Amino acid sequence: MASASLQFFAFILALFGGFGDIAATLLPNWKVNADVGSNIITAITQMQGLWMDCTWYSTGMFSCTLKYSILSLPVYIQAARTTMVLSCILSAFGICITTVGMKCTRLGGDMDSKNNACFAGGICFILAGIFGLVPTCWYTREIISNFLDQTIPESSKHEPGGAVYTGFISAGFLLIAGVIFCSSCFKRQQGAWIYPPKQHHFPSTEQESNAGYSLKDYV
Repeated sequence: MASASLQFFAFILALFGGFGDIAATLLPNWKVNADVGSNIITAITQMQGLWMDCTWYSTGMFSCTLKYSILSLPVYIQAARTTMVLSCILSAFGICITTVGMKCTRLGGDMDSKNNACFAGGICFILAGIFGLVPTCWYTREIISNFLDQTIPESSKHEPGGAVYTGFISAGFLLIAGVIFCSSCFKRQQGAWIYPPKQHHFPSTEQESNAGYSLKDYV
């Protein structure tokens, strides 16, 4: 019962991590630049994401521009696009697989098949967490290096936005969920290896018949 509740807790973490991954991939505020003019009417906030750049004016107006050209983008943005999409796909696969393999569901067949499904789902969650953690770390490193560069003007410097923090938290949730699923299946398999089922050996009827014939030969 304890392992079933632990798997359910890991599944909830994986759901939050998967939805957070999708939100972080689509949000336009990976890095934010607040440019405040002399008048509060001219104050604007510029946000840049993986797929679009948005500008939010103090008057309430909001405009976005899609990034159509792929080759003109920096390498870290192209890598972030690819890895974040892979992270979303792997987390979706992991949710589907672990739904079949969890002990609290009636899907998946026998216990061995459910354990294998949970282990495969845990591997998907771990890979999704890694694919989500790498681009957020790389993106944050680029923001910090540009912010500390003295040759870049203050108006062109940015700070990490909410999408970066959402990506970090989602990757952590997916990693924790994957470790829980894999460890729960591994403990069960390890117990089966340490305490193997007892096998009862019964004498075959063929040996008994042979023994009977040999006794008749001596009479």
